[in-house]
Amino acid sequence: MSYFQLDDFFAGWIGGASSVVVGHPLDTVKTRLQAGKGYKNTFQCILTIYRKETFTGFFKGLSFPLASIALYNSMVFGFFSNAQRFISDLRYGDKRRPCNMVDLTVASMMTGLVSVSLGAPVDLIKIRLQMQTQPILSRNVPLRSVGLQNQHKECTVYRGPLHCISSILQAEGIQGLYRGAGAMILRDVPGYALYFIPYTLFCSWLNPNSNGSPHPCSIWLAGGLAGAISWVTATPADVVKSRLQADTMHHRKYKGIVHCIIQSYKTEGLHVFFRGVSVNAIRGFPMSATMFLSYELSLKFLRSL
Repeated sequence: MSYFQLDDFFAGWIGGASSVVVGHPLDTVKTRLQAGKGYKNTFQCILTIYRKETFTGFFKGLSFPLASIALYNSMVFGFFSNAQRFISDLRYGDKRRPCNMVDLTVASMMTGLVSVSLGAPVDLIKIRLQMQTQPILSRNVPLRSVGLQNQHKECTVYRGPLHCISSILQAEGIQGLYRGAGAMILRDVPGYALYFIPYTLFCSWLNPNSNGSPHPCSIWLAGGLAGAISWVTATPADVVKSRLQADTMHHRKYKGIVHCIIQSYKTEGLHVFFRGVSVNAIRGFPMSATMFLSYELSLKFLRSL
């Protein structure tokens, strides 16, 4: 399989780690807005987190995504790049031939589908750690695990990522780590098509007469715009996913995707599915701009060795 290259995976890991540091604070705000209670808007959510938890509250759960999301993005970018070469080799007999829009769409959607295998557990743990300050119902969490004496109390349920994984496995089994995976498929299969295709198009438009690598400024701008577009359009599915994954932090309210959609709509109206959309748009730009720029520069460096 001559089309398979490891440097895409290494570059994806570097890009993923860079984007996590940039995007995690607003990701915490987005998660609290979508799955938490008591926040009227984005600004009020930011103020509440800062007042109650200081600046460190925005980086709650950072250690896990810093390690895992870097690995996740390594898989995403590595799979996407190798999928393009595989499709070109399969269809045209030339792995170096640039993919057309149909090929890019297929490669992007395949990437979104495959990414859920690792992305669902990563997102679940991240969200559970980010939601630590939310009220917990002790009847739904073993007392020996959290040391609760009262029926309602704000506390730290998980001591860290490994304890969180262990607790979920003990209580729900391996399927517990994939809670919300269905909603993640609905988010990521079209979401990655609306991520990689706009990036490719923007790079082409910003460098109309260039046959070489795009300028770093073009990569940064194209990546940021692609990220904003992808995250804004993915927000409704992201809301459902976040609610399903954060569900056990309070009590099990949702039986599945359809039930979550119906209950959310009945209790909060249509606008609930766009909760956090502004945060997604704002966060998506610098996070994806950093991601693509770090990826492209790292890839260029690795291939120059």
